[in-house]
Amino acid sequence: MNAHKIAKRNLFIMWFANFFIGGSMTMVLPFISLYIGTFGDYSTQYIQHWSGWTFGITFVTAFLFSPIWGRIGDRYGRKKILIACAFGMGLSIFLMGFVENVWQLFVLRMFTGIFTGFISMSQAFISTQTPKEIAGRVLGTLQTGNITGSLFGPLLGGVLADTLGYSTAFKFTSITIFISGLLVFATKEYRMERQKGTKSSYTSREVLSHILRNPILVNVMLISTLVQVAHFSIQPILSLYVGELHGTSNLGFYSGIAFSAAGLGNLLMARHWGKIGDRHGHVKILVLLLFLTALVYLPGAFINHFWQLVFVRFILGMAIGGIIPVRIAYIRQEAPVAMQGEVLGYNTSLRFLGNIIGPAMGGMVAGFYGFSAVFITTSTLLLIAGLVLYFAMHRNPELARSH
Repeated sequence: MNAHKIAKRNLFIMWFANFFIGGSMTMVLPFISLYIGTFGDYSTQYIQHWSGWTFGITFVTAFLFSPIWGRIGDRYGRKKILIACAFGMGLSIFLMGFVENVWQLFVLRMFTGIFTGFISMSQAFISTQTPKEIAGRVLGTLQTGNITGSLFGPLLGGVLADTLGYSTAFKFTSITIFISGLLVFATKEYRMERQKGTKSSYTSREVLSHILRNPILVNVMLISTLVQVAHFSIQPILSLYVGELHGTSNLGFYSGIAFSAAGLGNLLMARHWGKIGDRHGHVKILVLLLFLTALVYLPGAFINHFWQLVFVRFILGMAIGGIIPVRIAYIRQEAPVAMQGEVLGYNTSLRFLGNIIGPAMGGMVAGFYGFSAVFITTSTLLLIAGLVLYFAMHRNPELARSH
């Protein structure tokens, strides 16, 4: 089997693995705050704050471990890391079905973070097998697997929570993650041939030096944090917002609809944004997407009905759908193959830093100023991210061009 066929087969398998991981990780998102509410008679503000911290602690450990996994993957292969991540996540989420208080849930969410790099590691796995000129399209295709799973995950999780209980939903979720790990066994790992003059391995100091010499790359990676702060600020308290708009009847199911609306919009546009980025330049398209996302997020602060929230999240998903593949495609073209895992590991760490800040910020802003303030704050952060990258692009036009 030649390299092209192996790459297509790997992409096909990893699409399904990402589908199961994406679905599994979002199955529990709509009801984490509701699950905390079953542990005792807590105030709404207490649940909002702990939802933010419990949601965010996963990303603290993920922030610390992502560069380590990336470096290990560069040196010893990414397939083994993908399998370890899948089974580590599966075990920790399975145990969440047995917790009896918020502290136990908090500790297991922290443990989950060690193994949360499956999606980003799969991007590095496929990226090193993909030519630069089609990286956006291929990574966009890969992302549709994660998005499709994320689309069905909240709905299925909500139905399971409403019919069988929160504990059973966690146990069922772990099974789908174990399936993802088994799928990885069917892949074959290889890398594209190195260009002449490039090294086969790099020290961490050399990797950091390579990143810091490229101002656009630094900005793209730092924007990963701002985008994730914006994206995750509403996630842990979204089900509470749905309850305020719609009422408590079948809350798990309707929360799932609200979560999945963004996934549907994302699914429709992710691959298209990747192709557009390949054609017109990844940095230009990334700036456009940041401004669009800031624009469509703002109306969420002024809605009064559940259907309005679903519509806003659908349009948001369409706008934000290209940010990940376009961003990763730019990193792919700027980092040599032998260091891509570690560079993407640092990028993932910065994303997880945003995941740490976002839920905590969203929970506190909602607790003190209301849900509308979260949308206004998020829109402002996205606008800032777009302006930062826009000015960096104009200061360094030679680094922003499409290669």
